[in-house]
Order: sequence, then C-alpha cells, then structure tokens
Amino acid sequence: MNILLINHYAGSPKYGMEYRPYYLGKEWVKNRHQVTIIASSFSHVRSKNPEIDSEIKEELIDGMRYIWIKTPRYKGNGIKRVINIFSFVFKLIKNSRRFSKEIKPDVVIASSTYPLDIYPAYLISRFSKAKLIFEVHDLWPLTPIELGGMPKWHPFIIILQIAEDFAYRKCDKVVSILPKALDYMVSRGLKPEKFVHIPNGIDIEEWQSFTDPLPEEHKSVIERFKNEGKFLVGYAGSLGVANALDYFVKSAKYLKDLPVALVLVGQGPEKEKLQRYVEENKLDKVVFLPPVPKKSIPELLDKIDIFYIGWRRSPLYRFGVSPNKLFDYMMAGKPIIHAVEAGNDLVAESGCGMSVPPEDPIAIANAIRKLISMSKDEREKMGLRGKEYVIKNHDYKILARKFLEVINI
Repeated sequence: MNILLINHYAGSPKYGMEYRPYYLGKEWVKNRHQVTIIASSFSHVRSKNPEIDSEIKEELIDGMRYIWIKTPRYKGNGIKRVINIFSFVFKLIKNSRRFSKEIKPDVVIASSTYPLDIYPAYLISRFSKAKLIFEVHDLWPLTPIELGGMPKWHPFIIILQIAEDFAYRKCDKVVSILPKALDYMVSRGLKPEKFVHIPNGIDIEEWQSFTDPLPEEHKSVIERFKNEGKFLVGYAGSLGVANALDYFVKSAKYLKDLPVALVLVGQGPEKEKLQRYVEENKLDKVVFLPPVPKKSIPELLDKIDIFYIGWRRSPLYRFGVSPNKLFDYMMAGKPIIHAVEAGNDLVAESGCGMSVPPEDPIAIANAIRKLISMSKDEREKMGLRGKEYVIKNHDYKILARKFLEVINI
C-alpha cells in the first residue's frame, strides 16, 4: 500500500520534532508499505530544518520518502507564521495533481495541527481515488479561540472553521489523538462511526537502546544533590507557558524543611522568567539545566526520583491530553505528579503517581511530601505500573497497526 502523510511540522531524529509521523511511518515501512511524508521546509518545533535550494526537495530517511515544500521562515505566532502556513497549503494545492501521479497513494492522511491542509489532501485523494484520513492533533480553531483568546469572527478563525467542517464532511475516517473529542466533532458535522482514537506513543525498542551518558554538567549537579541526600523531583522538556512550570517552581517555597531539590532540564520562552523568580525568592533548592541529547534521556530520567508534569487550567483540555514527555517518564519507571484537569489522566488510569489540581503549588508540594514519605518499595511499584501501562498501550508498533486497521476498514 502507498501511504501519503501530509504534516506541515513532520520531523525525524535527524531534524527533531514532530516525531509522530516518523514513528508511524517507520512501522508502516517495516510492514512493507511505501510511505511518503510531505512537510514544510521550515518549522519552529524542529531543532534543525532541512537545507533546501528549490521549491520542492526530496530526501530518503529510514526508508521513507520525505518531500520538503519550501516555505518562509518565521518566529512566534504572528503574521509570518500565518504566511508560512498559507505558503505550504497553496504550494500543495498547486502541485496536487503532480503528487497524485508521482506517488499514486492508496490513502492520503492530512495530519497537521491546523485543518487547512485538508484541501490539498482532498484533491490528491480524489485525483488518486484514494481514501482520505483526517488526523486531529489539536482542535483548531477552538485552540486559538480558547487558549489564545482570538474572537470567533476573526477572518483567520472563520477560514479555519470552514476547513475543519469540510474535513469532517469529506474524510473517510478521523483519527483523533484527543480521546474525548467525539461529541465536539459530531457537533461540527462528523458522523460518529468515522471517529477513531489513536493516542501519541513512544518507540519502546528505540528508547531502550538509548545508552548515551549524561553531559558532565548534568552529572555533577545530580551527583552533588545525591551526595547531600536529596530527593530529586524533575521536569524534562520545553519550558513554555502551557507547561505550568511557575507553579512547580513556587512549590519549592513549601518544601524548605525537606531534603528535596527541583531539577528543570530544558529550554524555552519561560526559562528566564522562572530563573528570575527563583533568584528573587532565594529558592536554592531549584536548579535549571540545559536540554540533553535525545539518547541521554533514559540516563537522565534514571537519576530522578519523582517526575512532574503540569497543565494550565483550561476548558480546552476537556477533550483530553496526550503529552509525549509523559511516556518518557512512565518508561523510566518512577512516580509522577500530574497537575491536571482534563478529560483523561494517564497517571490516574495507570496508577503510576499522584494527580493534583492544576495551578496549585501547595497541592504539588503536598504530593511531593506524600511520595517522599512512602517506602522505596511502594514508589518502585508505583513507577513500574506506569512502565507496564505505556508498553502495553502506547508502543508505536501497536499504534501503527491500529492505524492500518483504520485505513483498511
């Protein structure tokens, strides 16, 4: 079968996030399917973008054919990002007949955050007489309305809404990363029988093969805390607004009597603000470290005693959440504190930690206290439940097979 997946932000281990298209595609290739991924030449979420000197460039990555569409660079979420989006979509539409003839797909998957690429995906599927799958990562335009505060009458929102409704009417199936989105999608015109939930996941085999040692900076800081007899409560990932790390850092104010240190590993727009707060409040139990290479993540997580992941309080999360970093935490087999109010909660479902209300530093501090007061054996059993859960439910081998079953229905 020829599978064409369109994802504006698609990446790979060579370029960085977004990884989902790569890991699904890699499993499909193992099952002897041909996989083509069409993506934008520039994405803000990649650590590195491909070098491209023509409008369209092809590259072979681990058996998959990547087609890069040249788009302008941008920073932030302003007009330049919108221009980047429209550039990608228009060039795809312009070349839709060409891609149909060259790729000859049996199925076309429109899989970007925003719904506008449903239009070129629809054209290619019609030219090729292929099935059309609409994969939903985030609910746009609801996300910029509820999280970004954009009005429903904004021209960009109206354009996105028309595209979303078109996708639900025209697709053969919707694959939703969000588990609780069915009712919303039905309200926008989707037939209920078209809905399938396939969450995010992790490549278990790859994760277990990562054995690179920690950078010296990380190693020395962690060893110092360990020698002082401190429990390490860690966060590893992007330091952004959505991660609600200000509440995690503030929880240190309520832990001054405990032998504990909060370790934040990563980079992001909130880092300087968080560091200033720590300095101003003399929170010497909070330390910031730079990101580690992907292959060093298991070694890093093995050194941490408890993990934290949090969200801001938002009605948008009523549809569910599926954070990639949570699967890394669960694979490490350590207890997790999950500050969340959402339609689902993998920590509670798997029994691998404690869930607390979002935006509540006292609740976070109390959860840390409770976990530290447990025996080592209790914490190990708790962490093991998370590891067993993610291996059973979120291995990309399993998710890719489920996706193929959706295509073949």
